[in-house]
Amino acid sequence: MNTVSGLLALTIGDLTLSGPKLILVGALLVVVLVVVLVIINFFSVWIRALFSGARVAFTELIALRLRNVPVGKIVDNRITAVKSGLDVTIDDLSTHYLAGGSVEMVVLALIAARKASIRLDFDRACAIDLATKGTGKTVLEAVKTSVNPKVIDCPDPRAGKLTVDAIAKDGIAIRAKARVTVRTNLDRFVGGATEETIIARVGEGIVSTIGSANSYKEVLENPDRISKTVLEKALDSNTAFEILSIDIADVDVGENVGAKLQADQAEANKLIAQAQAEVRRAAAVALEQEMSARVQEMRARVVEAEAQVPLAMADAFRNGNLGVMDYLRMKNVQADTGMRRSIAGESGNEPDQTK
Repeated sequence: MNTVSGLLALTIGDLTLSGPKLILVGALLVVVLVVVLVIINFFSVWIRALFSGARVAFTELIALRLRNVPVGKIVDNRITAVKSGLDVTIDDLSTHYLAGGSVEMVVLALIAARKASIRLDFDRACAIDLATKGTGKTVLEAVKTSVNPKVIDCPDPRAGKLTVDAIAKDGIAIRAKARVTVRTNLDRFVGGATEETIIARVGEGIVSTIGSANSYKEVLENPDRISKTVLEKALDSNTAFEILSIDIADVDVGENVGAKLQADQAEANKLIAQAQAEVRRAAAVALEQEMSARVQEMRARVVEAEAQVPLAMADAFRNGNLGVMDYLRMKNVQADTGMRRSIAGESGNEPDQTK
């Protein structure tokens, strides 16, 4: 019994003494496991960067993973940049990625600018990339346009209009179409006006030049007059482009707008004159009706006055101022008058004053 108790005590004592060792062994196992996992996850990327001359540290790779940044994408783009002679760090690329930019487009744009001897630093390339986000364009296209100039049609056919229409001083319409050769100005790209502004300004210059011409023949004789006048106005100020040339691709004669406007004005004047004549006619008709009413009124007054004659004669008979012979003579005169009127073809429907 004593022997068993001693063995148990010795066993418990050994376990107590081996506790710190077990903790140390466990910690070492965890460290080894973490190292193994890191090596498994990042070794291929690390070895690829090492042999490509774009060496990265495991701590940088772990930091990328913790920030939820695609490690392979960032490392591959850094390898591309370093191989092209660009000094770009992992932090620069990851920061631009977290800002919502396209790391691949920025690296390719920097490479294209370097090959074309165009001064473009990383920060400006990132700013251009973020500025073009959502516009359907990329910073690489901006750099390519800076190297290879771009031709813009004025007006833009996508807007549904093929020519810029303007009218010379003689009233003849001119239809013109221009082609503007532009090059991207990387220094003014961020915050600069876009192609729509260039098209609008060139269109305005074409209209102004044609409108200042005394005759459409002057425009047809010297189409380059339009491009020279437009170029003198510095239309590319505060834009993202630099205008290299403005070429008039087509000039055509349109309708005689001046004559049409004069015809329309004459038609309008005729309508105004007709309206005024109608007003005068209506006034004349109204005056005629008024005069007719006044004539009827006067006739009524005459009839009313004639109705007083028999009354006056009766009163003269009663007062002895009119005798029978006077009455008969008056009747004879009336009869002679009626006979003459009937011979002359008159109606003779005069009221009998004796009644």
